[in-house]
Amino acid sequence: MFTIREIRTDRGVLQYRRETLTGIQCRISPIRGERQIDAAPAMPGSRDGCPFCPDVIETSTPTFEDGTRLRCGESVTFPNLYPYAEHHVVTVITPDHDAAGLFDRKCLADAISSTVEALAWSPGYASINWNYLPSAGASIVHPHLQGLVDREPTYLANLYISAGRRYLADHGRLYWDDLMKRERCSGRFLFEDEIFWSANPVPLGEREVRGILPVSTLAELGPYVEDLATGILRVATFYRSLGTHAFNLSIFFDAPRAGRGHRAFCSLIARLNPNSRSMCDSAFMERLHLEPVVLTLPEDLGALFRCRV
Repeated sequence: MFTIREIRTDRGVLQYRRETLTGIQCRISPIRGERQIDAAPAMPGSRDGCPFCPDVIETSTPTFEDGTRLRCGESVTFPNLYPYAEHHVVTVITPDHDAAGLFDRKCLADAISSTVEALAWSPGYASINWNYLPSAGASIVHPHLQGLVDREPTYLANLYISAGRRYLADHGRLYWDDLMKRERCSGRFLFEDEIFWSANPVPLGEREVRGILPVSTLAELGPYVEDLATGILRVATFYRSLGTHAFNLSIFFDAPRAGRGHRAFCSLIARLNPNSRSMCDSAFMERLHLEPVVLTLPEDLGALFRCRV
């Protein structure tokens, strides 16, 4: 499923990993972890000017064409005021401005369900996304999801959807089924219920964990929302136990009636904690070369999970 080329330097081991299905590459340099750049978080806490807090959300956020916002439990969904997709919605997860990473499973499940409902009428390739905290790219601290649908898949989604269909045509089996079968026996496996969770062997970011769902499209997600929310929070809690609070999340779906070969999957990566020096863990390798440099071996991540959770 992937290849490793390893070299030894004066300071330690450097690995070049390449995913066979897509050609995605990354570099893993455990020695860089000794820099200890991820200090205790300087958490932003002010509510001043927050458009998502309960006292102003009704006047500071837009509505859908019928003049309404979607509500599910405590969550509120509305169109993104500054969209970068054909259909782009925001879902405020909770009225609590500073949840401190301690999210309620029902709140998150409701927020995911509301996002699904808001995107259901939009044909195309959907994703549900979450930037948690400014160091993970959140322009607003208040916890919120973003749902996107476009007529074409994003670059990463297209790699997996297209390659997955080729794999099915060549082998007569789903790539994702073969991947889960192999990963269950690896040190990267984390846990499994209706959704399969493991450390990605060729990570796109620090401590990447992927959850593989038994569905392919957004419309099929409903019965698995509770399990998805539970798994996401379990991984987020694991990240916090390692001292990292910020993270990014994306769930990638195939388009309706687009064909077989894809499984929707949820990807999470840990990010540097919010800090006073404006340090970020994305630089020229990640943004320009599209080849992440990560610190943690995926096999080590599985061992860490088993000893902490």
